Amino acid sequence: MSFLRMTGVHIPHYKNTADCVPVRLPVPDVVTIPMSMHIGAPARAVVKAGDKVKVGQLIGEPGGFVSAPVHSSVSGTVKRVGSLLVSSGNQVQSVVIETDKKQEVWEGIAPPQVTDLQSFLDAVRASGAVGLGGAGFPTSVKLSVKDLSRIEAVIINGAECEPYITSDTRTMLDDADYIMQGIEYLQKYLQAKRIIVAIESNKPGCIKLYKERCAGRQGIEVHKLPSTYPQGGEKVLIYNTTGRIVPEGKLPIDAGAIVINCTTLAFIAKYIETGMPLVEKCVTVDGSAIQKPCNVIAPIGTPLRSLLQFCEVEDEPVKLLYGGPMMGIAVPDPDQPVLKNTNAITALDEKDAVPPEPTACIKCGRCVAHCPMRLMPAMIENAYNHKNDEALEQLKVNLCMECGCCSYVCPAKRHLVMVNKLAKGRLRKYQAAKKAEAERKAAAAEEAKAK
Repeated sequence: MSFLRMTGVHIPHYKNTADCVPVRLPVPDVVTIPMSMHIGAPARAVVKAGDKVKVGQLIGEPGGFVSAPVHSSVSGTVKRVGSLLVSSGNQVQSVVIETDKKQEVWEGIAPPQVTDLQSFLDAVRASGAVGLGGAGFPTSVKLSVKDLSRIEAVIINGAECEPYITSDTRTMLDDADYIMQGIEYLQKYLQAKRIIVAIESNKPGCIKLYKERCAGRQGIEVHKLPSTYPQGGEKVLIYNTTGRIVPEGKLPIDAGAIVINCTTLAFIAKYIETGMPLVEKCVTVDGSAIQKPCNVIAPIGTPLRSLLQFCEVEDEPVKLLYGGPMMGIAVPDPDQPVLKNTNAITALDEKDAVPPEPTACIKCGRCVAHCPMRLMPAMIENAYNHKNDEALEQLKVNLCMECGCCSYVCPAKRHLVMVNKLAKGRLRKYQAAKKAEAERKAAAAEEAKAK
């Protein structure tokens, strides 16, 4: 099965802030902390208007197994608990806190006692850790593997292949001790026999550092990835480091792998040492509308406007993104908050933000040639436009990782990745209806048989 042979695209790196040591942002007047900053069930607010809170205090308890707790990033007074319209278009519960600027730490902060696998997983869950590279999947769930013998490799994702973003790069350079400590935890508690530190080749300083740090360490290797987007995609990363393919509809563990972002791993080690949960993020602020690109450390819930002002935005950006320009999510307004998985804010001026008008497909096949999953985006677009659900299923649209390679290389500037996303939603409805109909027929058959 060679369909996952890495192709992708060569894109400008724009790593303008790679040498910018993160600067701590002043505490804002107000933070807005959503209860849904991760994949899975939202957390449930456990505070109310008028409550006094401190840094690290629990303000949202997990809403289920696939969920994560939420903690206050500031000290101050809860102004209200209400609804917030987020980039996905959903309304989510959020806690608005008026800060006192004192940043008093909650008295209950203490390092967790970690002695075995279960206490390690409990600590990861209590920390509020999620995928900090942008995915936002609760880390404790990812690491909860019942049969540890299935883990053949743990891959530390240091690819950071999107343009502009360097917050992971700074973690690898500034928090190397914590990353190495995190690797020791993975070896000890997950019994990981093979640890792969995967770093894209455009980060020679990081590669050199980790080759030095990992030299002579049994079971740890540094894998230099080519600087071809999207190296950081989970399935692509697994294939390019282990040669394994994650089957359709399956998880990385089904290919014997676990992938964890380097910043997530560093945070876990830091939490086990200090007991301070996830309350702040290092965020790259860059883009054509930014005069002073930099990396900033901001409390979770900080309005993006504060980051833009700190980095001297030229004018109101024409487009603002959570993340980078390839897979970033458009932000409706600059008062949206910094989230747990916000690794970057990209602010674009009119020249970069306004897309060209699409023209007719010329059947050149570039979208197929550059798709890392070897899909056929033009045919998917045609099936979607004709509401051909069976064709969408046959064309494996669910394998699309929405990396944007197809749209990037399309000479007709067609909105292929957007159509793929819409097509996946359509296919989900079709498959759910098909399953419901099959269950109805099976129940009717059983009922007729009983008579």
